[in-house]
Amino acid sequence: MKVLVTGAGGFIGSRLSKRLISEGHDVYGVFHESSCQIDRIQVINADLTKDDFIIPDVKFDIVFHLAAATPLVKDKKKQKRINYEGTVNLFEKIKSKTDFIIYASGLGVFGSTNEIVNEQTQIQPDTDFVKIRLDAQKFLENSCKKNNIGFSVCYFGDVYGDGSWFTEMIVKKLRSGMMKVPGNGDYNKCFIHVEDAVGILVTIAKNNLKNQSYVCADSTSVTFKDFVDYTADKIGTKHPGGVPMFLAKGVLGGDLIKLLTTPMKISNQKVSEIYSFVYPSYKEGINSILDS
Repeated sequence: MKVLVTGAGGFIGSRLSKRLISEGHDVYGVFHESSCQIDRIQVINADLTKDDFIIPDVKFDIVFHLAAATPLVKDKKKQKRINYEGTVNLFEKIKSKTDFIIYASGLGVFGSTNEIVNEQTQIQPDTDFVKIRLDAQKFLENSCKKNNIGFSVCYFGDVYGDGSWFTEMIVKKLRSGMMKVPGNGDYNKCFIHVEDAVGILVTIAKNNLKNQSYVCADSTSVTFKDFVDYTADKIGTKHPGGVPMFLAKGVLGGDLIKLLTTPMKISNQKVSEIYSFVYPSYKEGINSILDS
């Protein structure tokens, strides 16, 4: 396959690119601020927020759109430039060069709900960050329909792995004694190891599963505190205490804390029909990271 990956220098994008290259696919990666450390990838240096970048005249079998600002970017105008306007600019460049776009989203689009979330659950975002990301998704979906391009979306749970927020914000802070859990940490979360996130994306592409949506997280619901405490036990550190929500919001921002502390449970039945999880629970995933 000839593949385009935006956000190829990011946590998921870099691993997706390496996986595809290892399988013999021809991978083009869009890089902006991050440097390329991926062998045999064809580099496209581009700022998607501007419309003067060039995408090679190649017919791509798949475009994976992973480039996005995270909730750590508190500037809403910057979020919109990157997440929405960048998506619009990208589509204009690729609409005649592919017939399948796969978009990476998150479970935050479902907002606060008491339901077991699946692909039929009502989308009701309750943060500005997610609303902007959803606007970009809707733009892509509608534009793909008008241009006869297949479109599929993955709603990922919290994607963790070595070198991610898991390493920086949990493992390192636990070891330094600086880790604090927002509130009391009793909110249920849905996690997915980055290897499984990549595996799902590759499976959708290889099987040409167009015009689909998938709720993507492992099979084990766990509170954030239990997730962190399991990690602490694994590395032999103390369980962290909590920090008042208003202080956490001051440090990390309201949108990020809202996304982190909104409880959620999901059904991954649909995605499990196309993909077998390498790490069916957070325990296997954490063990694989820390044991190595």
